[in-house]
Amino acid sequence: QLQLVESGGGLVHPGGSLRLSCAASGGTFENYPVAWFRQVPGKQREGVACITATNGFTYYGDSVKGRFTISRDNAKNTVYLQMNSLKIEDTAVYYCAADTKFHNIVEDTKAISSWGQGTQVTVSS
Repeated sequence: QLQLVESGGGLVHPGGSLRLSCAASGGTFENYPVAWFRQVPGKQREGVACITATNGFTYYGDSVKGRFTISRDNAKNTVYLQMNSLKIEDTAVYYCAADTKFHNIVEDTKAISSWGQGTQVTVSS
């Protein structure tokens, strides 16, 4: 089971950019698909993006397609989320998550084995 630590959140103006990082330890990182989720208090958690383990295929939620990019550096045990053209509605706590089963990442998030503690992203003028 991986330990995950997010960083890079903060306050940004609409139209601005942020890059989130998710540093992993405690396992063979390259074997794990990884996803970013976000959650606003009182609302359901939303899948933002995910990246597969072996071939690095990426998938995005409709609300972030064309603006966010997920990537991974297995040598650094880190996954990134580059967020451009940020909107006020992107404000949320962002979490990274990992599991050896891609099915859990995309279909059964309650079964995901590793979650980070979250990092706050606030988009405000």
